[in-house]
Amino acid sequence: MHFYKYQGTGNDFIILYNRNWSYTALTTDRVKYLCDRRFGIGADGLMLLNPHTGYDFEMKYYNADGRESSMCGNGGRCLVKFANDMGIKKSEYSFIAVDGPHLAEIDDDGVVSLKMKDVRDIEDFHGDSLLDTGSPHYVKMVTDVMELDVVNKGMDIRYSSDFTKEGINVNFVEQKRPDEIIVRTYERGVEDETLSCGTGVTASALANWHNEVGYNYVKVITKGGKLTVRFDRNTDGGFENIWLCGPAVKVFEGDIDN
Repeated sequence: MHFYKYQGTGNDFIILYNRNWSYTALTTDRVKYLCDRRFGIGADGLMLLNPHTGYDFEMKYYNADGRESSMCGNGGRCLVKFANDMGIKKSEYSFIAVDGPHLAEIDDDGVVSLKMKDVRDIEDFHGDSLLDTGSPHYVKMVTDVMELDVVNKGMDIRYSSDFTKEGINVNFVEQKRPDEIIVRTYERGVEDETLSCGTGVTASALANWHNEVGYNYVKVITKGGKLTVRFDRNTDGGFENIWLCGPAVKVFEGDIDN
């Protein structure tokens, strides 16, 4: 198996080029093994770049626990960069993922911008926020987020009776300025803190809009680096034209036998 390793602000992924359908029998145990940081390659998730009629490619995503997952924003950005590196050169990419179609662009500085799905509203949950940005997210505002025990606090919420059935990603957010936040995320499927989470960054930015109506631009700091989220907030409280923007970098490639 020839694999590629990419990362987007520290959120890292194994990628398999599958436009010729070479990989059709990946089991849960196989994906889990490949993502294991001690016995396998090591990653937060694994992606297949598949062919798909009417699109430049299909994104197939698996969490580190080996199960097929909901949308991954940083994964989508990395897959776009991978497609570009593999010779799929476009001014604007169009691909299909588990949550529907996406557009993406790469600028001259290597910043990959991914258009996320529209979000209809944000649900208030005991003073915190619930929303779905392709994956379900819980957003909790805190002070001194860098001092927080994200793993244990995140597990408490992720495995609470309210979310046991499907699980939920948990984001802890500190607001530095009206248009700048710090985000740390506990990810379901990884069952640990990740250095960055694209759908979580997006959810956190939407929950911290600074212009009540119209264009918003939020700078986001994660443990793995900096991202930006731009979007329009509608008069009905919904969000559209949501773009997640940041770096996506090839780390290495190689072969694995077992």
